[in-house]
Amino acid sequence: MSEEIVYTYKNKVYLNITNKCPCACTFCIRSKKDAIGSADSLWLNHNPSFEEVKQALEGFNLENCEEIIFCGYGEPTNSFDVLIKTAKYIREKLKIKTRVNTNGLGNLVNERNIVKELCENVDAVSISLNCSNKEDYLKTVRPKFGIKSYDAMLDFAKECKEYTDNVMLSVVDVIGNEEVEKCRKIADSINIPLRVRKYDNSQ
Repeated sequence: MSEEIVYTYKNKVYLNITNKCPCACTFCIRSKKDAIGSADSLWLNHNPSFEEVKQALEGFNLENCEEIIFCGYGEPTNSFDVLIKTAKYIREKLKIKTRVNTNGLGNLVNERNIVKELCENVDAVSISLNCSNKEDYLKTVRPKFGIKSYDAMLDFAKECKEYTDNVMLSVVDVIGNEEVEKCRKIADSINIPLRVRKYDNSQ
């Protein structure tokens, strides 16, 4: 199971700690293939415990690793306790920076506000904006929480900004240049950088 938990992609190290996700994005690569990067498959047979994640990290070559990213075939905040325990372990024992790639619905997922705890224990947070308006967001992201999801995601981003300077919003370039620019205006309006990710399903 270790190779399903820790994997590399484009020379970066990732942690796949859950397959659970409240969204079903139309462009999500997990709906198209089982593997990415060094992993043969990112489908887990169960949510790994902290001990299993720790063991997977201990057995992985982290030499020259500058950052470990929580991002796999699920939403990391769906396994929030493991995320926090792992982030603390990485910071205290491995002395490596961490980043969480999230859909920003962690407060809805956990039915409580997790922002402060998250930002205090990781070094950077990247939040998927995906669309410039609620209607397109619902069609593209298909969140199980419905219409309230878009505002919840933006509120999550704004609150992260209160606790860390290392927060960004992201979009995938498949939405087109016009939509990217609309998203950029939203990001600028709340003073959070926008990262445009290139869609790549070649791996």
